[in-house]
Amino acid sequence: MKEDVPSNITNEQQGWFLSGNATDDSLYLSEAPPLPLNPWDVVLCVSGTIISCENAVVVAIIFRTPAFRTPIFLLIGSLATADLLAGLGLIFHFAFIYCIQSQVVNLITVGLLVSSFTASVGSLLAITIDRYLSLYNALTYYSERTATRTYVMLIITWGISISFGLLPVMGWNCLKEVSACSVVKPLTKNNLIILSVSFFMVFAIMLQLYVQICKIVCRHAQQIALQRHFLATSHYVTTRKGISTLALILGTFASCWLPFAIYCLLGDYTYPAFYTYMTVLPATYNSMINPVIYAFRNQEIQKVLWTICCGCVSSTMPFRSRSPSDV
Repeated sequence: MKEDVPSNITNEQQGWFLSGNATDDSLYLSEAPPLPLNPWDVVLCVSGTIISCENAVVVAIIFRTPAFRTPIFLLIGSLATADLLAGLGLIFHFAFIYCIQSQVVNLITVGLLVSSFTASVGSLLAITIDRYLSLYNALTYYSERTATRTYVMLIITWGISISFGLLPVMGWNCLKEVSACSVVKPLTKNNLIILSVSFFMVFAIMLQLYVQICKIVCRHAQQIALQRHFLATSHYVTTRKGISTLALILGTFASCWLPFAIYCLLGDYTYPAFYTYMTVLPATYNSMINPVIYAFRNQEIQKVLWTICCGCVSSTMPFRSRSPSDV
């Protein structure tokens, strides 16, 4: 027998309620009435489509180009793969909410989203570490040790991400206890707190590393200026450009993820779903911006794109191995 959604749940909240909070299996049967289309879910689905297309291009280029087997491009490929899975997860989540309405399928898609977004943030941390080490240990960066360290970082990143994603599927969810739900159902409050605290730890490490990178960049720019007898204004321009690039990277990451991380700590399941959508949406934009910052700005990837799109390559764009600090 069909049952109606509780009257105190608005249409705006139904997408989240039916995707994880309901404990009555009748809500997930095939004969259940179709849900009213939530505009927020449509926006997330469209965002997921754009994210998937962007990152699929990056993954395909790195996978099919033998010259991109260097550590930094492997890390960029990991980031693009994570963001690609996040985009697909948003699409699947939308399709399953309005088509299948199954608890099991919903838990799998939520687990996919948790794993992919965790891997995305972890890959950003790995790229930051690699950038710092490429500047701090510039003489020993191009060695077998760097390749080994890269693989270790990738294994740790994806191992932790998959573990987090499996938690809801393995039973750590609030399907049977609504009071334990977080602002992202069916994740529990404790689960989301762990994810949020982990994010703040990653952000703190990245902030510290980028501060150190800024110091190294300023010192290198000053040394080059002295050796080549550059004017003080040239040194100022070079330093400002490097610092502004680092500020753009860290600022974009913080502005996209901090609102959602803070809301996860402060909010609970009784808060209107509107607040969840308003903070989740900017977080998804980070996966949309990542390819632009970390991949499409790279001259080698631009060269491959030009080759694919129009079959021509600018003669002024030579292919060369670049250091992570240039990427």
